[in-house]
Amino acid sequence: MAEIAEKITLDATDLRILDMLQADASLTNQALAAAVHTSPATCLRRVKRLRESGVIESLVALLSPERLGAGLTAIVEVTLDRQGAEHLAAFEARAVAEPSVQQVYRVSPGPDFVLVLQVADMPAYHALVQQLFTQDANVRNLKAFFSVFRAKFAPRLSLPTSAPPGP
Repeated sequence: MAEIAEKITLDATDLRILDMLQADASLTNQALAAAVHTSPATCLRRVKRLRESGVIESLVALLSPERLGAGLTAIVEVTLDRQGAEHLAAFEARAVAEPSVQQVYRVSPGPDFVLVLQVADMPAYHALVQQLFTQDANVRNLKAFFSVFRAKFAPRLSLPTSAPPGP
């Protein structure tokens, strides 16, 4: 059962903090506070609230797949034979547990899942297919798309320019 996220009220300062952290999550609290025109104590308190509320899920470093030997990106559509809740959950758990699977989406209509994979090369892709899909008797169909050029990769959310009006 999916959790319903509790709506959090964000003001203009919260939005500036989020915008700055999306651009550079390595900013010190002092630098972040200066950039959003607030005191370091206020900034720290707000970031803590944004993390505790789940608005900030995590702070990460984005790495270059090519420079680290993982230059093949595949977007894979997966259709299962049986779509009962337990079958969907079982496949999802296997996909999520695989480190080469970067993103997992249940989708509708069409395939049951869309996965984004990052592997070294085609032999590594074939090994992953064998392990994750071929050995699963419930996987009916796969359709893979291979990236030949990444024009944009920006895991950044568009934020409102100002806080929405209150109730």
